[in-house]
Amino acid sequence: MIKHRHPLATLATFSLLAGLAGPALASADATKEEAVAMVKKGIAFIKANGAEKGYGAITGKDPQFIDRDLYLVVYGLDGKCLAHGANPKQVGKDLMELTDIDGKYFIKERVAMVKAKPAGAWQEYKFTNPVSKKIEPKVMYCEKLNETAVCGGVYP
Repeated sequence: MIKHRHPLATLATFSLLAGLAGPALASADATKEEAVAMVKKGIAFIKANGAEKGYGAITGKDPQFIDRDLYLVVYGLDGKCLAHGANPKQVGKDLMELTDIDGKYFIKERVAMVKAKPAGAWQEYKFTNPVSKKIEPKVMYCEKLNETAVCGGVYP
């Protein structure tokens, strides 16, 4: 004999499952607002714990500084990479002459941008998305902290 479920029980089960699936159905890409928040969190962490510990946490992929396709980077105003949440091999290198696929000197532009707008600004360029592994348009939010640019970007 087949028993039919009560319609409210079925609705309740559906609602529960939909609620559990909600975070999994969230966007695969981080938002611009999340990038700004993470840069501010990174700056606060560096201020509270010092550059060495802050850069180590960012480069060491501390979960508070990695969210889907969003991670932090820190560059000295001389173009030297001080911390990189996706590629630790970049740390210590002078990347001032680095260009994107279109030939844009994005580190040089980033440094000039934070000097002109230390409270925060957005930059557009193309870069490899760590989730899709494809070169895609990226927007990077940066703020100046002492003689560095602390940045986090998203793929809109």
